[in-house]
Amino acid sequence: MIEAVLWDVDDTLFDYSGSDRLALSRHFAAEGLPSGEAAFERWRRATAAAYERLALGEVTYEEYQRERVRGFTGRALSDPEADAWLGRYTALFEAAWTAFPDVPPSLGSLPYRQGILSNSSTVHQERRMAALGLRHHFEVLLCSDALGCAKPDPSAFRAACAALDLPPAAVAYVGDNLDLDAVAARDAGLTGIWLDRARTPAREPHGVHRIATLTDLPALLAALAASPSTDGTD
Repeated sequence: MIEAVLWDVDDTLFDYSGSDRLALSRHFAAEGLPSGEAAFERWRRATAAAYERLALGEVTYEEYQRERVRGFTGRALSDPEADAWLGRYTALFEAAWTAFPDVPPSLGSLPYRQGILSNSSTVHQERRMAALGLRHHFEVLLCSDALGCAKPDPSAFRAACAALDLPPAAVAYVGDNLDLDAVAARDAGLTGIWLDRARTPAREPHGVHRIATLTDLPALLAALAASPSTDGTD
């Protein structure tokens, strides 16, 4: 039986992509850089490449941030130069922070214990959740920098369950990334729930549950509670 819900943050609770896009448009204009889809895609590629190294534990969160700047600009910037470039962008990014509209009412109405497990920096996610007025919903907020491991490593999920003093079978994990969040949670023994806001035309893997909006989550959890199995298996 599900007793708690663990959450991913970026593009699940926090509209990271929307906030990022707005901030980038303003930042590129202020820096005299060309904007448009090509520039956004270059930033996404630089971010993805740096994030892969962060997830593997090859770089710290601060080094990840500098790598995405260097990857985007194509310049061998010093640490202070990369930090300054990122700082100008970050100020605009923070001003654009917003949660998805379905998040506040959903978090407030769920009759479950709640926590966060994020592949990010604890300091950043604490600030972000506080700024969005959401931090009080969560008993625990765990990030990869403090855990020493990151999703999809089962150890990350199990550490979050241990922080709640619950077995994995009693915990659901909700995230926007099918493999990194839902499948990895399933493989760690949790109930994996894929928040597919884009309504991707693909079938979810066996043992993973899919919702298109958080308004669908209470019904799903109620159905799982009524089912003899909470892992989606027959």
